[in-house]
Amino acid sequence: MSMVVLNGISWNHTRGLLPVVAAAQRFEELHPGVSIRWEKRSLQAFADAPMEELAARFDLIVMDHPHTALAAAESLLLPYEEWLSAEFLADQAANSVGGSHASYRVAGKQWTLATDAATPIATWRPDLVEKHGVTLPGTWEEVLELARNGFVTVSAFPIDILMHSYMFCEALGHAPFDGGHRIAGEEVLAHALEELRKLVALCDPACLDRNPIRTAEWMSSVDDDRRATYCPFAYGYSNYSRPGYARHLLKAGGLVSHGGKTLRSTLGGAGLAVSARTLHPRLCADFAAFTASPEIQRGIYFTSGGQPGHRSAWTDPAVNAASTDFFRDTLATLDSALLRPPYPGYMEFQDEATPVAHAAAAGTLPVREAAATIRAIQERSLANRKAS
Repeated sequence: MSMVVLNGISWNHTRGLLPVVAAAQRFEELHPGVSIRWEKRSLQAFADAPMEELAARFDLIVMDHPHTALAAAESLLLPYEEWLSAEFLADQAANSVGGSHASYRVAGKQWTLATDAATPIATWRPDLVEKHGVTLPGTWEEVLELARNGFVTVSAFPIDILMHSYMFCEALGHAPFDGGHRIAGEEVLAHALEELRKLVALCDPACLDRNPIRTAEWMSSVDDDRRATYCPFAYGYSNYSRPGYARHLLKAGGLVSHGGKTLRSTLGGAGLAVSARTLHPRLCADFAAFTASPEIQRGIYFTSGGQPGHRSAWTDPAVNAASTDFFRDTLATLDSALLRPPYPGYMEFQDEATPVAHAAAAGTLPVREAAATIRAIQERSLANRKAS
C-alpha cells in the first residue's frame, strides 16, 4: 500500500507545534499508510502569512481566525459541512470556549475547527508576590499604582497594542466593531491609546519589543526582578502555569476592572483548517475532527503542551490540576472576549494600523494623531472591500 503524505503548518512554540505532532502520531498509528509532516513558522508569521501561499503549500493549516473571511471569499479552504457530520459540528459549537468556534464561521460555513483558545489574561509570579508583599490589583488604577512601584510588565509588542486598544475602547463604552466593521470613534480610540501609553511609560521599555511568548519567557526565567511580578494582560500560554515547564511558575487569572466593569480582551487562539487544494480532503477532514474531538483535546493534545479549544478540556479536573488551575481561572475571561470583525479587508487594516497604535503607546506619536490615522486606514480598507 502506498503512503499518503499530508503536510501541515503551525507556529513555533510548544503550544503550537507539539500537540498537532502528537495528534498526528496517534492518527498515523490508527491509520497505517498515512504520514503527517508538520512545519512551524514564527508567531509573527502565524499572524501575517498570506493564506493563499499557505493553502498552496500545505494540506493542513493552523491559523488565526481573522484570516477566515478572506480565505472563505477566495475559496482557499474547505468548508467542514461538506466533510463532517452536523452532529460533530453541533458539539463543537456547543463546547466552544467563548466565541472561538463562531470566529471561524463566515457566510454560513465552518471553515476552521477551534482546536486552540486564547485571549489576553493576567499572569503573576506567586513567589515574587509573596516575597515583596504585593497585593494583586483589582482595578486599572491599582495596576498603574503597582507599575509606579516597579512591579509590572506588559506585552506591548505592536500587534498586541492594537488588540489591547480594542479592550479599552470597550471599557470606555464603545465596543469596537459592535454592529458593524468599524472601530470606535477618534475620541474614544485616542483615550484608549492614552490608557495604554500610561502603563507603558511606567514599565521597562523592553516590553515594547516583547510578544506574549517573550513576555512569559522573561517573567518565568528571571530569578529576582520585581518588574516580573505582575502582567495585567497578555495572550495566555498555559505552559508557563505547568510545574516544571519553566524556571519559575506563572499563575494566571482574570482581568481587572476599569470604570467599574471588568475589562474584556480581544480573542485570539488558533484553529485547524484544510486547504481547498489538498488532494486528500477526506483524510484531512478526518484528522481535523480527530484533533478537535473532546477525548484528544483533553488528552494527548493537552498533555503534549496544547491549549485546547474544546470546553470540556477547560473544565476537566485533571487538566486543571496539571496547570495550576490555568483553565478554570481564566475561562470567564475567554467567554467574555471581544471578536474581531469577519470582513475580508480586516487583515489589511490590522497590518497597517498596528505600527501606528504601537507608536502611540511608545510615546513617539500623539494619541490623537494615531487615532485619526487608524480610523482613516480602516475607512480605506472598507472602501477597498466595496470596490473589489
